[in-house]
Amino acid sequence: MQDSFKYYLQQLETYKAEVSKLYKQLTGLSTIRLLVFIATAVGVYFTISNWQLAVGFALLGIVLFLYLLSKYTALKAEYNFKKALVAINEEELKIGSGDFFYKTEGLEFHDPQHNYALDIDLFGRGSFFQFVDRTATKIGALALSNALKANAILNIEKRQEAIKELSTKPEWRQQFQAKANLIKVETKPDQIIKWLHQHQSFLPKALKRLPLIFSIISITLLVLGITKIISISFFGYWLLIGLAITGKYLKKINDLAANTDKIRDTFRQYAQLLNAIENETFSSELLIEKQKEIQLEGKKASAILTDLSKAMDALDNRNNLISAIFGNGYFLTDIKNSFIIEQWIETYNNKVNDWFKVVTFFDAYNSLGNYAFNHKHYIYPKVLEQGKQTKVTALGHPLLKTEKRIDNDFTTDNEQFFIVTGANMAGKSTFLRTVSLHIVMANVGLPVCAKSSEYVPVKLITSMRTSDSLTDDSSYFFSELTRLKYIVDAIANDNYFIILDEILKGTNSRDKAIGSRKFVEKLVATNATGIIATHDLSLCEIEKELEEVKNYYFDAQIIDNELYFDYTFKKGICQNMNASFLLKKMEIV
Repeated sequence: MQDSFKYYLQQLETYKAEVSKLYKQLTGLSTIRLLVFIATAVGVYFTISNWQLAVGFALLGIVLFLYLLSKYTALKAEYNFKKALVAINEEELKIGSGDFFYKTEGLEFHDPQHNYALDIDLFGRGSFFQFVDRTATKIGALALSNALKANAILNIEKRQEAIKELSTKPEWRQQFQAKANLIKVETKPDQIIKWLHQHQSFLPKALKRLPLIFSIISITLLVLGITKIISISFFGYWLLIGLAITGKYLKKINDLAANTDKIRDTFRQYAQLLNAIENETFSSELLIEKQKEIQLEGKKASAILTDLSKAMDALDNRNNLISAIFGNGYFLTDIKNSFIIEQWIETYNNKVNDWFKVVTFFDAYNSLGNYAFNHKHYIYPKVLEQGKQTKVTALGHPLLKTEKRIDNDFTTDNEQFFIVTGANMAGKSTFLRTVSLHIVMANVGLPVCAKSSEYVPVKLITSMRTSDSLTDDSSYFFSELTRLKYIVDAIANDNYFIILDEILKGTNSRDKAIGSRKFVEKLVATNATGIIATHDLSLCEIEKELEEVKNYYFDAQIIDNELYFDYTFKKGICQNMNASFLLKKMEIV
């Protein structure tokens, strides 16, 4: 992780310097704005006797103040963006040091009935999701969780290429993440999509040019009134006509404004994210496909969303009393802005969902690209066709510290079943989760913690953790049987790599031994592939009867009255158990 560590450290120093510089500029602009305000007030005060000069001072001061405010707003946005980049690099350094337990655990995505999520700690404290997640939106986190749970074995190499490419674009990923982090979503995207599809236009097409015509008449009446060609009172009466026309649609305009007020910031920020995707050059097939999904003829999706955001901002100005009265009375601004928004919805409502999906995809895949960037020493599995042998050398669990991790080689043929024995704490369960996570990561397209991996794609299904349920009135044993039945039904319809850890724990030893043997025999008879870990050495006898079954073990030795584990995956049957030794060692018996 050294290369990425240096990169984050360098980026952090750079962005901290830029944040400091921007803060000084913001402070300077604030001071200048205050001075302009004071100078304008003083100028108006001393020229009040000459109203033309006073008005000139006031107008100059207002124009200058608004210009400085605009500069300040733009600079503040840049300041917040750079602060977000500082936070991203600080977090990467923190996570790189092993401190990631404060991050979102993803428990909302946890499904106890999923094929493997519960057993391999995919979600929760210290989980793989918690370690890899860098998503900035809730739907991005959902997309990431779905990718990890997908069990998809098609197009793995396509996903690998996309992740590889994103791993080479750390600056683009960070900028995308920083922009996404600034999104303040009040309404969920699916609710936005639902509203866009359900909205019924209330303004007739005939009103399209009415605001322009009405504005021209208003200006004409004002000019005629000032030049005393007609009475200025006509200009006043015209205001009432404009308010009356607007009033006819006031309730529906209010409803439209209430809805757009909730979503306009989301559209503004998503426009920035779409712009980032549109303007980046990609070479991998999957990323190019996603980029094409937001391409329209003649205009970019980001520009289209920006247009809508501007119309929504304009409609929001109706909250200003002066703008609401005179804007609607003389220019029909509410009708004009509402018409623009409704025309936009009619034209693009079917496209918005696609745009949101593409942004969500990149939010999720940036996490995967980030993981690959942080683990450059990991390797991408070589994907083999069905019927070949899966062979992994120096396979380790990616969440274990390198200095403490013991890596193992793992080779398996299709329709081969391993029985793994070993003493308590010898490493059986960790090994099962390591093999499981290798399958999951390989299917997702991620690099894996190994020296080499020749991998035949396969779906994963496990039974390693089972609990009873007072709510469902089901015992531990019944819950385990239900899970095993689920596995049998699943492998009858598709090929899976099965991983089991000490099955039938909820019954007596003799019954467990008989039941476990029959279950393994059934799995082998159905040409299943997988691993079962057990303390029951009698189960190892199956190897003598079935060619497909192979015995492996994790050893435990007592050296100088101390328990020693080498955590190495070996061929054979474990002969050393440690329960009695530990009971004596801990003075329990």
